[in-house]
Amino acid sequence: MGTYFNPDNRSFRKDRNNKVYVDKTGLLEFLNSKIETSSNCISVSHARRFGKSHAAGMIDAYYSLGSDSLELFSDTEIATKDDFKEHLNKYNVIHLDISTFLDFYKDNITEKITEYLYDEFREVFGEKIDYTKNISAVLMQIYRETCTMFVVIIDEWDCVIRNCADDEKLVHKYLQFLHALFKSEESKNFLALAYITGILPIKKINDESALNNFREYSMVKAKPITKYFGFTEDEVRNLCEKYDMDFETMKSWYNGYLIDGEHMYNPNSVCCAIENDDYDSYWKNTSSFASINTFITLNYEGLKDDILNMLAGNKVRVNVQTFQNDLSEIKSKDNALTALIHLGYLGYDKDSLSEYVPNFEVAKAFQMALRVGKWSEVSKSISRCDELLMATINLESDKVAQLIELAHETYTSIIKYNDENSLSCVLTMAYFTAPAYYNVIRELPSGKGFADMVLIPRANVGGKPAMIIELKYDKTAESAIKQIKEKHYQGALAGYDGEILLVGINYDEKTKEHSCVIEKYEN
Repeated sequence: MGTYFNPDNRSFRKDRNNKVYVDKTGLLEFLNSKIETSSNCISVSHARRFGKSHAAGMIDAYYSLGSDSLELFSDTEIATKDDFKEHLNKYNVIHLDISTFLDFYKDNITEKITEYLYDEFREVFGEKIDYTKNISAVLMQIYRETCTMFVVIIDEWDCVIRNCADDEKLVHKYLQFLHALFKSEESKNFLALAYITGILPIKKINDESALNNFREYSMVKAKPITKYFGFTEDEVRNLCEKYDMDFETMKSWYNGYLIDGEHMYNPNSVCCAIENDDYDSYWKNTSSFASINTFITLNYEGLKDDILNMLAGNKVRVNVQTFQNDLSEIKSKDNALTALIHLGYLGYDKDSLSEYVPNFEVAKAFQMALRVGKWSEVSKSISRCDELLMATINLESDKVAQLIELAHETYTSIIKYNDENSLSCVLTMAYFTAPAYYNVIRELPSGKGFADMVLIPRANVGGKPAMIIELKYDKTAESAIKQIKEKHYQGALAGYDGEILLVGINYDEKTKEHSCVIEKYEN
């Protein structure tokens, strides 16, 4: 066994030993079906922390001759399949993490990869192999020597493309190396399966013909392996039951990625929340965000306005087809928005061809990213959100009206006030941090109509009251309270036995002023 050639099963064993483990070995059944077929090259491009590298460790453990993994897989889904033992630890495996090599050997990365591989080959085969030849010729010799085909795993394959786009010579040499592994005449004989991971899909340029035989599975389309990257809603629900975590809170923080109609959760964040017994923002990807923050800051084709609209709870139409899968070549608003989907900052609904902010964790990531950009007015407004929430809880109606006024001033150029829905969008931004403590529901059906906004306190948030917020445009805050009572919106909280606040908010277009009335609900 080696580090890069025929690694052991240590990585997967560590995953199995973690407090939280969700069986994703069903992916192996899919990969088994691709071995020695024309579709044996698999590319998975998902946002960071979505399980791509964990899957790579599992693939190591299953296929590598350097392991004896029968016991490790004995209680998993793949062990129930007819072909389980047919492929178990039967292949020569090469596993490379390109990001590690790039960190240390940027200028001669392909030479160093080859050097490290050949060193490990020598430990096994001695001088039986002609190491003066290129990588594909050497692998072909090993295949003839052993009669054993190769499974090649490359993690972070695209980091050279993403980080060294200005070094055309380096990129070209790297792509030639990949061509030798995956598209050479020799590889047609020795390659049983290829699995590569990245953040962005394969770049759409002719020079990357080295990878045009790969089947791609992304944040936009991943069928039939959607459920293996991320946690499904059922998996998260089961984890919450097992570890006594509040499912609705977990859902608000980490749900929202709609991939092929499947609700997917960020697995790293869910695991961290369970291990720490604390809901927090565990997903950080601000460095990637910085590469397109310039376009947002400049309001490129109204991009900044669209981002703020999505943070306010709205969806924005987007064309994902024109993106060239290169952060350095963003030439339109649609390209920038599509990049944010692949980076995990936005969810994508292919039925409505629109995107949105998927959950509170990502909203918090936006908040952090906006602080380092030229978004000072937005950042200041968000910093007042907790103050607004406490003012509401403390029944400080005048202060609430004042803070909403300030929020209106911040977002008025983006969200034009012309009806109660516009006011609702501003309110969503004004109460930006409320999802940390509340399940926030807009237009909740109740009684004889829809409550504009209902805030239901989450478990273990310190006894905060529930709130029913009714919005009015060019009327009065008192009329909003009256409507709540007359239409029995409080029925939205049937069975809730805690304190309930009724909040009426009105915007007067003539005076440009907001007013607020807050009452405790009395049964």
